[in-house]
Amino acid sequence: MSVRKSEIIEKLADNYPNFLKRDLNKFVEIVLNEIKNSLKRKERVELRDIFTLEIKHQNARFARNPKTNEKIYVKEKYSVNFKTSKFWSRKINEEK
Repeated sequence: MSVRKSEIIEKLADNYPNFLKRDLNKFVEIVLNEIKNSLKRKERVELRDIFTLEIKHQNARFARNPKTNEKIYVKEKYSVNFKTSKFWSRKINEEK
């Protein structure tokens, strides 16, 4: 199941009726932009008791096309590692 930004804003609006939707929208945009900018700076993002995002560096290498067995060069790149907290892992995996 995926969650859209609009759904998050709707739930926040339901839980906090004193805030205007445009203010909640701005808040969500600020949080997501800060996360994105931190990852661009290769910094670790940690929301305690929820999740951690880290940048992982992958070195340049030669790979093989399995269909043609041709060697190809893969440039260095970065990927994002997502890890849930122990609390959420337990919550998700507990028996109902």
